[in-house]
Amino acid sequence: MDSASDRRWVVVGVDGSDSSRYALEWSAHQAFLRDLGVRIVTAVLPAESHGPFSGLVRSSASVPGPSEAEARALLEYARDWLRRIFPDLVVETQLAEQRAAEALLSEASRPDTAAVVVGSRGLGGLAAAFVGSVGVELAAHSPVPVVVLPKTHEAAEGVKGRIVAGIDGSDPGRRAAEFAFSQAAKQGTEVVAVCAWQPMATFGSSIGPVPPEVFDDEAVEEATRRLLDSELVELQSGHPEVLVERRVVRAHPVVALLEESTPADLVVVGTRGRGGFAGLLLGSVSQSVLHGAHGPVAVVR
Repeated sequence: MDSASDRRWVVVGVDGSDSSRYALEWSAHQAFLRDLGVRIVTAVLPAESHGPFSGLVRSSASVPGPSEAEARALLEYARDWLRRIFPDLVVETQLAEQRAAEALLSEASRPDTAAVVVGSRGLGGLAAAFVGSVGVELAAHSPVPVVVLPKTHEAAEGVKGRIVAGIDGSDPGRRAAEFAFSQAAKQGTEVVAVCAWQPMATFGSSIGPVPPEVFDDEAVEEATRRLLDSELVELQSGHPEVLVERRVVRAHPVVALLEESTPADLVVVGTRGRGGFAGLLLGSVSQSVLHGAHGPVAVVR
C-alpha cells in the first residue's frame, strides 16, 4: 500500500457469538494474505426517542439489546485479540447505532471495502444484533462479496480448504467464479468447479412442448460439460497457477454444491443463476446453500 488512504478493508460484523468469532478469524487470515486491513463493526439499536412507543422498545424486547459500553468492550476485545494473532495487521473498529444489516451495508458501499464477513447465527444479548437473516439481507444487497461463517467452523488459520464454485453461465456466476479463482490463487489451493444438470423429463410437464432432443440425458450432460469448459477457459488463462477439478453432476445445484463441499471448504455462488427471476435479488440456490452449508459461503453479486 502506498498510504493509509489507499488501504482496502475486510469488514467483519461481530456480536460475541461463536460464528462471529469464526468470522473474525477468517477475516483476519484473508486480510493478512492480501495486505488488507480489518474493520470490525458492531451495532447498537438506539432506543426510540419519540412517538407512542418511546422508551418501551428495549424494555419490552424478549432479548435486551447491548448497551453502548458492552458494545465498545466487545470491539476492544476483538481488536486486541486480532492484534495478538496478527501483530502486523491493521485493525480498526466501528460502532454503529442502527440495525446490523444497515450498518454492514453502509460499510459495504464504501469504495475501500473489499468484502463483508458475518457469522450465520447469533446467540442472544449482544449476539441478537447479528442473526441468520442478516447474512441473507447482506448477500442480496451488498455491492461487494459477502462471506457467511457457520456456527461451528473447521477451517481455522492454516487449513487449506478447497474453493468450491458453482458454475452456471450467468453473469453473477461468472463473477463468483472469478472470486473463487482469486481466492485460490492467494491461498495456494485448488478450485472445484461444479456445474449441475437435471433430466429435462423432470420439467417436461410444466414447461410445455419442447424438442425431443432435450430429453436425451446424454445430450444434456454433454451440453453442461461444454458450458463448464467454456466458462473456465478465460479464468484458467488468467490464473494458470490454480489447479482446477471439474465436476459435472446430475443433481439439483444445491445438492451438488453441498455434497461436494466439506466444512473446511469455501463455497462460492452468485446471487442469482440463469434460471432465477430477474426481480429476485437473492436466488433460491444461494439462499439454500447459505442455510445448508457446514463451512463458509461467499455470495457474489
